[in-house]
Amino acid sequence: MRMTWVQPEDLLPHQLVQARSEGVDVTDVQARWLAAGGTTDAPVSGASDEPATPALRALARELLDVLDARTGEWREPAIPELPSLGAPVDLEARTLNAWLGRMAGNLLGKPVEKIPREGIREILASSGQWPLTRYITAVGVPDEVQQRWPWNRRSKVNSLREVIDGMPEDDDINFAILALLMMERFGPALTTDDVAQSWLGDLPAGRVFTAERVAYRNLLEGVEPARAAVVGNPFREWIGAQIRTDAYGWAHPGDRTAAARLALVDARLSHTGAGVDGALWVAGMSAAALVLDDPVKAAVAGLDVINGQGAIARAVRFGLSLADAELDDALDALHAEYGDLHWVHAVNNTALTAYALTAPDFTTAIGRAVMGGWDTDSAGATVGAVFGATRGVPAEWSAPLDNRVATSLPGMNQIAIDELARRTVEVARGGV
Repeated sequence: MRMTWVQPEDLLPHQLVQARSEGVDVTDVQARWLAAGGTTDAPVSGASDEPATPALRALARELLDVLDARTGEWREPAIPELPSLGAPVDLEARTLNAWLGRMAGNLLGKPVEKIPREGIREILASSGQWPLTRYITAVGVPDEVQQRWPWNRRSKVNSLREVIDGMPEDDDINFAILALLMMERFGPALTTDDVAQSWLGDLPAGRVFTAERVAYRNLLEGVEPARAAVVGNPFREWIGAQIRTDAYGWAHPGDRTAAARLALVDARLSHTGAGVDGALWVAGMSAAALVLDDPVKAAVAGLDVINGQGAIARAVRFGLSLADAELDDALDALHAEYGDLHWVHAVNNTALTAYALTAPDFTTAIGRAVMGGWDTDSAGATVGAVFGATRGVPAEWSAPLDNRVATSLPGMNQIAIDELARRTVEVARGGV
């Protein structure tokens, strides 16, 4: 078995990329690695085909430590004190639509997760589904296209239109539910230690990925939560923290400061830099989406909680600037600007998310997020949540969810979606 996202020989090529992006000189490290027979080709899906020899694996561990020692200490951002955006109207309905939208957008992207943009285009165009207007179906997709671009292995059995039976399990949804549970347990006093303990107690290790899996491993090895994000973790600026923070905004409608504070407590367990900024932006935007009626205004309001000159803020502005472009032109521009980043990076997916939020309606928005071809289910989920909260979720997207969601969290499997919304509203109103 080749466990993804944790083998030293697989982490090192990614860490070389990350270290360079932070201005670290990796010339000697890379030379030692290549001279020993290693490769700098980072495994896109998290694991190389064959394990390294014991000697090469030991060298990878040593070089990961070298790069950790050279990386500058990350300074977490200060969360600004921002005025409230006002009290929400129809809080119950908007909160429910945020949950429904997150799930619908996530579900739309699940069958094609890990498939690049050109593969998604071929699948959909070959079967009359481009541009997307419904959940994806395998019906009509030629066999040779399906062989060239296989459906996501875990999702083809529960996420294609013809087999949807409620909302299937997904890490993007697990983390939203876990955020709700942590707010119920700990309230505004939530600490990063609480988040770490909640992960270990509630999340199966096999259902967390990239930075979360590295941080989880670090916790099991005795690394303190305050350092779990920075020990052998090349994924610390990827999208993982960004998928965990919607619910902090939903529980603090209009209060971007409170939402961002909790998001920071959560995100810093596994992420730094743009990875944290992406999480803060989503939390602030989600708080705004419960009281504003325009998804673009919510996206802009979310910018107020982060560094306006950072990579995430620049990505948001770039995505929003494509509002008037034709679909293919916009996607071309996004890939020209950010196509060198891994498909799970926070920055490229943020730009795609911002562009999708300029759409005229829910269907077009989540379709754009998926057709963009990066982290399809995560981008779809964030876009769906913001559009759902601000504009509502059409019945053709919410009905197949059947008001229930599968989850790997203990005691929560097949929980009603409206129950999650009710409990979120209770937190928002100070009932816990």
